[in-house]
Amino acid sequence: MYNKKWKILYERSDNVIRKDSYVEVHIIVLSSEDRTAKIPEETKKVPYEMFVKGFLVNDADLKEEVSIKTITGRVVKGILIKENPTYELGYGNYVSHIMKIKEILRDEIDG
Repeated sequence: MYNKKWKILYERSDNVIRKDSYVEVHIIVLSSEDRTAKIPEETKKVPYEMFVKGFLVNDADLKEEVSIKTITGRVVKGILIKENPTYELGYGNYVSHIMKIKEILRDEIDG
């Protein structure tokens, strides 16, 4: 037996991210033209960006402008870029020279 209700639910769930989902938005705080002249040239060439995580206020698709409510209660508008974002922190790739420096410093400290 065919159920129209299930068809509608299935069709809506393909691309739509539901209200109250944990998401991340991207905000351009300052365009490259609006940045101060007192910063390095390489820095002036790119916009000043912000990435904020929070809970979606309304259903939306990726790449739409949305409002989210952060864990501290702020409401922020930005472009929806991720659903269920992970915490990503890195210090770059392993650099073998750092271990050499560490060994040299330990030898000097220990005498």
